[in-house]
Amino acid sequence: MTGVPLIIAFVVAIVLMILLISKLKVHPFLSIMGVSLLLAIVAGIPLTQIPGIIGAGFSGTFTSIGIVIILGAFIGTVLEKTGAALKLADMVIRLVGEKHPELAIELMGWVVSIPVFCDSGFVILNPIRKALVKRTGVSSVAMTVCLSCGLYISHVFIPPTPGPIAAAQTLGAGENLLLVIGMGVLCSIFPLIAGLIYARIIGKKIKSADEKTDKGEVVKTYEELKAEYGKLPGGLNALAPLIVPILLMALSSIASMAHWTGAVADFLTFLGTPIMALAVGSVLAIVQLFLADKKKDFYNLTNETLKTVGPILFVTAAGGVLGKVISSSDMVNFITAHADALQAMGIFFPFLLAAILKSAQGSSTVAITTTAGIVAPLLPVLGFTAPVEIALVVMAIGAGAMTVSHANDSYFWVVTNFGEMQPEEGYKSQTLMTLVIGLASMVEIFILSLIF
Repeated sequence: MTGVPLIIAFVVAIVLMILLISKLKVHPFLSIMGVSLLLAIVAGIPLTQIPGIIGAGFSGTFTSIGIVIILGAFIGTVLEKTGAALKLADMVIRLVGEKHPELAIELMGWVVSIPVFCDSGFVILNPIRKALVKRTGVSSVAMTVCLSCGLYISHVFIPPTPGPIAAAQTLGAGENLLLVIGMGVLCSIFPLIAGLIYARIIGKKIKSADEKTDKGEVVKTYEELKAEYGKLPGGLNALAPLIVPILLMALSSIASMAHWTGAVADFLTFLGTPIMALAVGSVLAIVQLFLADKKKDFYNLTNETLKTVGPILFVTAAGGVLGKVISSSDMVNFITAHADALQAMGIFFPFLLAAILKSAQGSSTVAITTTAGIVAPLLPVLGFTAPVEIALVVMAIGAGAMTVSHANDSYFWVVTNFGEMQPEEGYKSQTLMTLVIGLASMVEIFILSLIF
């Protein structure tokens, strides 16, 4: 099959996948794998070749990304359990100051969610949010929206969060992970500003339950949270598992751009690969675990990490299978021959696809990994081949994966429940906020695409 019928079959396959996941509640792994098999058959790929294509797509994803995702998630788990994430939050609020509580909590969430999942990050930082509400008298809803916003932006933009790592690896930017990190930081500016403005607007229109009734326990809860960890790690210890891998990748990039040669250059290149850089970060996290006298938790934390990343790895691999099926069909050749429409959409194509998947099935990570698998074979058609251009595609996918968070997203319920809001208030605050920051992100990404 080729031509328009193949494009129609592809669209039907995507719709079927969305229906299976969102309406019939079939697990994304089974949905994507099943749809990939059906698409391969309908596309006319020889039956004898299909098993090999599926195996290549699945194993190729694990080869390129599996270890990176596991190590990144492990670092985040340790930072959460040792109190290092809370220490990072304290450092941000000292830097910003309590006179700007909304900005402080937003930046706090943005920093903490780089290694920690946004759901966990909100639970960790919510007592601090409540404490700031109590101390400053600022709107609780505004603080909730700002915290959710900051957490969400870095969650979809900045490695070592699994979603952006997966997209970078799938799209061929795995060796330029530092560039993806830098682009993620840069692309956070517009949505952070937009989220802050929207939070202040919606905070004047909605009141949460904790504003309506004074429970008189917020500060105590904040202090109790800190007491649970005993002595928090020092600032350098808390930062080391994050900063050292970034520095190693930076040195490797410098060595490559400067065309250094010799043993030192080889060693820097070795340490600067994402796997080895994150391995060093993991060792530093383990040291932090032992310094916090939590070495007895080492096995359980590792096991917890593997349980967390397992579904992500398998869904990511399934996305790789779908991408391999697409690249093995005649679709890429047909689209290449009729590329004007897609080229006209340009950077908006991955954004729209990710937004459709996100809104339909709820998970940002699934939306990111699935979209990356679909877009990967189409990158040359879209005209994105340079490392900076591919990094922007990763950002466009991340922006789409924010748009929008509603009732089929677990994060929506975390924010709504911990923010003490009713579902209809959650739609006005959380859902509309994710629409605002998703569109703001895309505006910035489009501007950057014109520059780069």
